[in-house]
Amino acid sequence: MGRENWRAGNMLYPLPAVMVSCQRPGEKPNIITVAWTGTVCSSPAMVSISVRPERYSYDIIKETGEFVINLTTEKLARATDFCGVRSGRDVDKFAQMQLTAGKAVHVEAPLIEESPVNIECRTVQILELGSHHMFVAEVLGVDVDDKYLDKNGKFQLNQAGLMVYSHGEYFGLGKKIGKFGYSVRRKK
Repeated sequence: MGRENWRAGNMLYPLPAVMVSCQRPGEKPNIITVAWTGTVCSSPAMVSISVRPERYSYDIIKETGEFVINLTTEKLARATDFCGVRSGRDVDKFAQMQLTAGKAVHVEAPLIEESPVNIECRTVQILELGSHHMFVAEVLGVDVDDKYLDKNGKFQLNQAGLMVYSHGEYFGLGKKIGKFGYSVRRKK
């Protein structure tokens, strides 16, 4: 058994598969599925999404400077895939996938009500990196579905059936194997 060295490529998997919602004033809302997304900074809270400039949503996000990252679940798998392969130029993705465009608190872009978490974002920088341009954005607010709050008000996000994208395929998250810091915690 040996190792092979391949040409440079993106093999950092799995990744969250998120639906990013956006909207120009007076136009229909749109959704783009993005796997190139991540945390940039915790204070201030910042995230990034990377989008190809030829995508319909690219100009909307660039012009408005706003978008919402909507986490996806196994129940949203079909909609997540559809919104990644169909263009908003040709189809109303909210209507086709029977998704609800909800009112965000901090941005004009809509949120997807069926998502357990909606992250409201305002672009602070666009990095033109090549095939994709990265929108670095400040998180202005986070909306959560209260059905995932337990009786003590703790958010049980891992009960939402989150999904990820890995090398062209979608997966539900597997079993819990530990908790942050478990490797150094003293045994009682």
